[in-house]
Parts: sequence; C-alpha cells; structure tokens
Amino acid sequence: MRSESDSEMTGGAGGRASVAAPQVFTAKFRRRFSDFDVMPDLGSRIGSLTWYRGAATCIGLCAFTLLLAPGFENPIYGTVPPKMTGAQFDATRAQSIRPLGMGGTTGYRVAASRLVTPLTDTPERPILQSTAKLASGEALLGVLQRSGVGKGDASAVGALITKAVALGEIQPGTMLDLTLGRRADKSQPRPLEKLELRARFDLKLEVARSGGTLSLKEIPIAIDRTPLRIQGTIGGSLYRSARAAGAPAKAVETYIKTLASRVPVSRLGSGCKFDIIIGQARAETGEVQLGNLMYAGVSGCANNVQMLPYESGGKVEWYDSSGKGNTTGMMGMPANGRFSSSFGMRRHPILGYARMHKGVDIAAPWGSPVYAAADGVVQVAGRSSGYGNLIRLSHGGGNGSGYGHLSRIYVRPGQHVRKGQQIGAVGNTGMSTGPHLHYEWYKNGVAVNPRSISFSSTKQLTGGDLSQFRAKLNAMLAVPVGHGLERDED
Repeated sequence: MRSESDSEMTGGAGGRASVAAPQVFTAKFRRRFSDFDVMPDLGSRIGSLTWYRGAATCIGLCAFTLLLAPGFENPIYGTVPPKMTGAQFDATRAQSIRPLGMGGTTGYRVAASRLVTPLTDTPERPILQSTAKLASGEALLGVLQRSGVGKGDASAVGALITKAVALGEIQPGTMLDLTLGRRADKSQPRPLEKLELRARFDLKLEVARSGGTLSLKEIPIAIDRTPLRIQGTIGGSLYRSARAAGAPAKAVETYIKTLASRVPVSRLGSGCKFDIIIGQARAETGEVQLGNLMYAGVSGCANNVQMLPYESGGKVEWYDSSGKGNTTGMMGMPANGRFSSSFGMRRHPILGYARMHKGVDIAAPWGSPVYAAADGVVQVAGRSSGYGNLIRLSHGGGNGSGYGHLSRIYVRPGQHVRKGQQIGAVGNTGMSTGPHLHYEWYKNGVAVNPRSISFSSTKQLTGGDLSQFRAKLNAMLAVPVGHGLERDED
C-alpha cells in the first residue's frame, strides 16, 4: 500500500519523464540525421539527392502558397467612404494642406465684425532703409533720386560730399546706406535722414539730418601702409612657389619679368630664395588693398639680385643695388619704310654732282610717324637749309642722331625724349625729290653709317640720386618678412 507521499513522488517523476521525452527524441534525431538539412543550398551539389530533395521542397512550398491565394479573377472587396459634399466638404478642404500653385486654400475666413473700422488710407512705414551701388561718383545724384531721395536733398548731399572729396574720386561699386524718414504727404518724396558711404579707402562720410538741415561728418579711417614682404624657396617652379607663399598673381608676373631683365629665370636653382615686396594698405576696418611691386630680389645662390624702382629724369626704371639700370639699345628703323639711298659718296639728285651723303634715306608715305632712335635730349627742332624741317638729338657719350625733311615736328629744344617716342612725321621739305626720312648718326661730331651702329646703353645712378636710391633700398630691406599675411582669428 502506497502513501500519498509516494503517489506524489510518482506523479512528480512521471511529470519529469513526460517533459524529458521530447528532448530525448530531439537529441536522438539529431544524432541519427546529423547531416540532414531542411533547406539545402540549391546552388551547390547540383544533381545530388540532397539537391533534388531541396528542389522538391521549394516547389511544394510555392504550390502551397498558390493554393492559399484568393485567385486573380475574384476581387477583394472593401469599404470606401462616400464623397463629401456641402458644408462637410468645405470644412475638410479648409483644414487640408494643398500647394498654393494648385489653388490650395487653408483656414477659415471670418467676416469683419462691427468692431472693425475701415482705414481711410494705407499706412506707411515710418522709416525705410535701403542700399544702392554707384556705377561712378558722377552718378551719385541720379542714384539718390532713383532710390527715393528728393531732388533738393540729393543736391544738398552732392554739395556736402564735394567739400570732402571730388565725386570723380569715388570708386565705382561704392555702396550707399540710405535711411529715409516719414513724409507728411504721399505726393512728396521721403526726407533723407541718413546717408553713409566709403568715399575713399581712408575716409568714410556720413550725412545726417539735424534740426531740419543736412550736415556732413567726415570719419577718417586709420591705414597701415607697411608693404607686404614675402620670401620663400623657389623649388621646382618660381611662379607656383611664390603664389603658394601668398603673393598675388599680378605681382608674381611683374616680379618674374623684372628678374628676367637681369638673370635667366630658368637658371635659378631650386635652392634659391625669392624676395618680393608689394605695396599694401590695411584699413583698421579690415579691408586690404595691394599695390605695385616695390622690390624684387633673389638670394641664396650664385645669381643674387636686389632690384628697386627709382624715378630719375622723370622716368621710373628698375635699378640694382649698385645703381645700375636696364641696358637699352638703339632702334633699327626710326620710320617704317625701305632704304632708298645708302651712306657715303653719291651723285646728288638735285645738285647733279658727287657729294657725301651723311646718312641714309628711308622712303615712306608722307605723314608717316618718325620715332627717336634712342633716349636723348632735343638739340635742334626747326628749319635747317637743305634738310628742311630737322630734329637733332643728343644721346650722351658723344652720340647724336638727325632726322631731316620732316613734314611735322612734335618736340622742342631741351625736351627729353625716350626711345620709340614719336618726334615728327615723314615729309618732303628742303632739298628732297619725294617724301622720305633722312636719318643720320654722329659719333663725337663725325657722321657714321647708321646701319653700322650696334651698341647698348646702361643707365647708372650717381651723386644724390645714388644716395637716395640706397636709402630707399635699405628701407625696403628693413620691412619685416610676412607682415600683412597674418589675419585675426576672430
């Protein structure tokens, strides 16, 4: 006979046995069919029994899915809400969202109540603020009137600004900040309350109304004019290295052209260092203006160069550290034409006997320009017997040139002329049989064949000019490197 405790124990053991039975079956199935795969890969072991079993399983699943489908001919019925009309439709449309381009309207429109009073006139803004751009300083009055300023106020502004700066000096593109006040009558223009503009890089102007009248206030802007100095290694390309160091493209082009007049730029080694100084103006408001090239140098190699522009004799040229300028040569042809008569003894076409021809004749159309063969000073400019209208130039070093039979003379005695400058025009004056230029060249007062002359001249600063040039060079070399490249981080 079993007690209750024994039955409970038996029942407990039976429960545990019933729970453990599926687990035992699963473990035995896994051991018996360890290589059984319910869903084999149909891309591998193609043609094997496992592959065919997987294909059959896939076909069976697809067929079972099609059997569960409701069919293609029988529709699936559903409920569709009825179309709204009347007030319900209007309320729904008012609360819906629709693009304005498609005629969408949102929200309710409520008619005005008895508390709403119609306005007798459209209200205006008490102050209007606007900006305008000047195409040129002379267009200031027209721009002001087109911006709404009255003719009287515009004229008053023009008169005030002219006291500080000429209108023509105002740069194109200058912005005007305008403030127009309230007007008593819509038929009248708004009064100008305030006008601000940057008249110059170092000057700001402000026109304001005070007590019914306009007054001008000049606001100077502090400018730092310390030049910009940039140094660096030339590397593989002088242009790219200078640009990468921060030099402007135009300044680099001028720098290379200046160096090319003294040293072959292509022969500058990669270890050489370039030294560029550019004019610069930095305003306290942050704007920067870059000027022309002020110094061109190369250091750290065999071709060391220090070049600086200097004005001498009314002409600005580049000189090296010793005060030596560029080398210039004589022009080959002072007039465009052909040589019609050579230098030497010949039979004079008018006098009829053999005579020394002290120059060459260049046949050219009447009125063709005649140019100076080299830099010099005019000694003679006028009528001279058989030469007709004659110009004689002194080029220094015992050299001189003459230009005869001219139809016009454009220079005067004592005037400095440059090589290639037009000094006269081809003519037929004096003892001449047709329009041509008689061209002579003198060496220490003796006429020589102009076509045999081949020389070059180099300017050299001396005396006070050389002292001033060296002082200017020392000032340039004292400019700190990289000044002006720093920018405020804030």
